[in-house]
Amino acid sequence: MHSAFQAADIALPGTGLWLFDDTEVLFTHFSGDGEVVDREWRTEPEVVALVSTAFETVWERATPHATYRPG
Repeated sequence: MHSAFQAADIALPGTGLWLFDDTEVLFTHFSGDGEVVDREWRTEPEVVALVSTAFETVWERATPHATYRPG
């Protein structure tokens, strides 16, 4: 059974991002009205690991499309 709170304990990044080859992350920072205000490349292993772990955890907990039923 899935809960609306199943992601509350995942360290999710607070901005849009792309993860490249588990070695680099490109964060995109947005203004309040959705405009891109900055981009930030990060290659530190701890930053890449945080993002990679968050993605893995989200996919492990995700509801498969075939079984999803809107609430």
